[in-house]
Amino acid sequence: MAAGLDSLEECLERHLPPAELAEAKRILYGEAVRQLDLPSAALSAATEREFDLQGYGFGAEPEQLRPPRIVRVGLIQNKIQLPTDAPVAEQVTALHKRIEEIVEVAAMCGVNVICFQEVWTMPFAFCTRERLPWTEFAESAESGPTARFCQELARKHNMVVVSPILERDTAHGETLWNTAVVISNTGAVLGKSRKNHIPRIGDFNEEVYPNPFTSGDGGEAHRDFGHFYGSSYVAAPDGSRTPGLSRTQDGLLVTEMDLNLCRQVGDKWNFKMTGRYKMYAEELAAVVQPDFVPNVIKE
Repeated sequence: MAAGLDSLEECLERHLPPAELAEAKRILYGEAVRQLDLPSAALSAATEREFDLQGYGFGAEPEQLRPPRIVRVGLIQNKIQLPTDAPVAEQVTALHKRIEEIVEVAAMCGVNVICFQEVWTMPFAFCTRERLPWTEFAESAESGPTARFCQELARKHNMVVVSPILERDTAHGETLWNTAVVISNTGAVLGKSRKNHIPRIGDFNEEVYPNPFTSGDGGEAHRDFGHFYGSSYVAAPDGSRTPGLSRTQDGLLVTEMDLNLCRQVGDKWNFKMTGRYKMYAEELAAVVQPDFVPNVIKE
């Protein structure tokens, strides 16, 4: 049953009576989110292009001194488009084309910030070693073909684009990074954020991470990934979250949010009250030194 299950929400709604369904959703999702009224043209386009389209909204308490700060964020999940033995350039081009047609629907929905999935331009190959052809998907975060593609999308649709790719850092020993590139709505590369351990940083290597997809020589793992590892969703600062997209289809999740909720939650919970940031910085600085010796006290 799990293999054919399109989404958790679908299962719950099919099997739970209304009162129990409402309580289950409260436990799973926290504060109820409202469903967005998305344009009919966008819904029709999503059906034609065979991807799941959902829309939800997070609210915030009205404030006297600040107006609401409403932003629409789009989150995309997608399958690879060609067999993994197809030429690398063709695989990347096919994924660019697929993302472009989903982003067009996001624009119809008024999305301001579009977010792509982790290393979206390639099969998820970290569990099968850094080797050809997977390493050929790596590219410059600032000037590679995917950066140029995303710059065009950003300018065309007046959107900020968050594009996670496999980056090749030629200025620092050809290091490969799992990098999220942020591109402004004007097409400028604003910056990037790198994961610190995937695929291979320092003494950590993802290829030795236990993974059921690494059976055999690893090649078999990329013939058919099957369903997504999970369902994509958006979480709010207060711990509430949207329902997830389909487990079996490409999808676009449009989420409208009031950024005022960030300060409201911070003021309410006062997370920084118990932080000891100066102490953390000092301890971390000591631990990373080559001559560091743990303070072990024995009786």
